[in-house]
Amino acid sequence: MASHSEKRSDLFDQPITVINIGLTGFSESLRQQGVPVIDVDWRPPPEGIPRLTHTKSGASIEEANKETARRIMAGRPEIVGLDLAKHVIPGMSERTILHAGPPIHWERMCGPTRGAVMGALVYERLARSPEAAAELSASGEITFDPCHHHHAVGPMAGIISPSMPVWIIENAEFGNRAYCTLNEGLGKVLRYGAFGEDVYRRLRWMADVLYPTLAAAFERAGPIDLRAMIAQALHMGDECHNRNRAGTSLFLRAITPAMARTCEDGERLAQVIEFINENDHFFLNLSMPAAKAMLEPAEGIEGSTILTVMARNGTDFGIRMAGDPDRWFTAPAGIVEGLFLPGFSADDANPDIGDSTITETAGFGGFAMAAAPAIASFVGGTAQDALNSTFEMYEICYTEHEHFSIPTLDFRGTPMGIDVRFVMETGILPKLNTGIAHKDPGIGMVGAGILRAPKECFIEAFEAIKNW
Repeated sequence: MASHSEKRSDLFDQPITVINIGLTGFSESLRQQGVPVIDVDWRPPPEGIPRLTHTKSGASIEEANKETARRIMAGRPEIVGLDLAKHVIPGMSERTILHAGPPIHWERMCGPTRGAVMGALVYERLARSPEAAAELSASGEITFDPCHHHHAVGPMAGIISPSMPVWIIENAEFGNRAYCTLNEGLGKVLRYGAFGEDVYRRLRWMADVLYPTLAAAFERAGPIDLRAMIAQALHMGDECHNRNRAGTSLFLRAITPAMARTCEDGERLAQVIEFINENDHFFLNLSMPAAKAMLEPAEGIEGSTILTVMARNGTDFGIRMAGDPDRWFTAPAGIVEGLFLPGFSADDANPDIGDSTITETAGFGGFAMAAAPAIASFVGGTAQDALNSTFEMYEICYTEHEHFSIPTLDFRGTPMGIDVRFVMETGILPKLNTGIAHKDPGIGMVGAGILRAPKECFIEAFEAIKNW
């Protein structure tokens, strides 16, 4: 049997990792000496924040949150097909334009949202030019509504117009459906607020070639399990928000046989495969509605303080809770810090925008950055930053996901269920990774980075909880 001194010797022979709690400046000297350091962004809880356990009506918040988490994790989102938005999205009319984030009218829309709206109206042939589209938008003849009000989500500007093809995602466990457009890729694209002939040409090709090819394949292939695909992608280096290389590859692998059997035009098939293969973000527009489909069955649980929506329109940042699903709590959208494309800088950046934070709300995306250390270079951080982000998000989440896990954390479940109470008690705000759009209409993507959700909307939501 080893002596106590031998045990102590063995202990000190092992590699040491330092956990630095609080100010990151304390860890810099250790890093310079090559000592691994994990930074935990901890701060004392704000004074005067009570621990809320029950609503005024007597409902148990713990039991409500337990049921909310159960429903979210029980969800089984599947791709069941594609169709045009006007045919399948509830409440969609020929003059409805859906957008990302909380409700907003034309006068308050940011540059990229305006640019995407103008491009969509030209694409729909409701206006002959972007200038005419702007006049039409200001006239009151177009109905603007959040994607989230129609069981839909959209990345960045989030624009869905009537003739756009959309994915149909069905939650096989609860029967609800969610919708999202097809991903255009990066760069000068509509979702980043760009417009012009190149943008319209790509949208028309997507409607005339990509959409019918995929739709025919799904009629042959049947549903595809997105929960299983997201879980596998997390094990392959994706976080399914800003890194989707594995998810896109898994999707292409799953659908290609059916496309080959239903598409008789070899050149057309090759174009579709090339388009998906060359667009690593193709899977984003599947992971987002999958998250939406998993979250919606939790809406309306009395007393639940877990978020079911977290979204931005480039002007406002908004959240909604399971216990109060029809009410938005908003604050000004924040500024993203990150890396910019050549020729652009922070002066060109629009505030935070898009529905893609539905991924973090559902328990992956930026909250699973530890599963995707390569994402750090895309958003201007390090692999250690990715680990630190996930560790920190466990502090504000109700539980860990039973289906989504992180290999580098010994397959620990991802942080799931942002609890407004924990955000207020810890002072830790959700950490998000995202793309950056140019602040002016018509230009498009200029970079990518990281930011925190604004505290004001959580303060407002917490005050509402106290009055339930």
